Amino acid sequence: LGEMLTEPEYDITRKSRPIVIVDYQDQWPKEFREIGARIRETLGDDALRIDHIGSTSVAGLAAKDIIDIQATVADLDLSETFIESMVNAGWVYREGNTSDVFCGPTMSDASLWEKRFFCEGEGQRRVNIHVRCEGRLNQRYPILFRDFLRCNETVRLSYEQIKRRLARIFPENIDGYLYIKDPLMDIIFEGAEIWARETSWVPDSDFL
Repeated sequence: LGEMLTEPEYDITRKSRPIVIVDYQDQWPKEFREIGARIRETLGDDALRIDHIGSTSVAGLAAKDIIDIQATVADLDLSETFIESMVNAGWVYREGNTSDVFCGPTMSDASLWEKRFFCEGEGQRRVNIHVRCEGRLNQRYPILFRDFLRCNETVRLSYEQIKRRLARIFPENIDGYLYIKDPLMDIIFEGAEIWARETSWVPDSDFL
């Protein structure tokens, strides 16, 4: 095992927009398909697959009303091309958001966690678009995490309960919310890895 990644800086006193967890909404998969189709049109074959990830991708799971999407690419070094394409299509590029957070032991190579990140333009439906490189752990992570929650009701319900409690403790502080939630997700992911090995897991095929 490699060394621990440096823990991100959390400010558990800083105010953010309110954190609101809502019951699962039946329209979330449809909204993903509509937004994903726009991303597919924008990126073309540069996107190897476009997946609905995050809590809105798990039927029955309460979530923040933000559609999370992962676009998998073969090479992030081509990012200048698709960044320009995405921005021209109306997405907002978050230049400072270039790496994921992982609390467990990992390889010291920071490129394993590299990504590109976009969000909605002004007045559009809230969405987070994560562009990650095929085969890296941060690309596998959200897909396996999603599929594990889809197949394990106990974990799904417990995860929901913790998120609801965190939203009550940190109603206007996303850093405080993530300060607890990030390492919890890594604990769940370790269980998901065991499940994947025992079941010969293959990712759900509902990608675009």
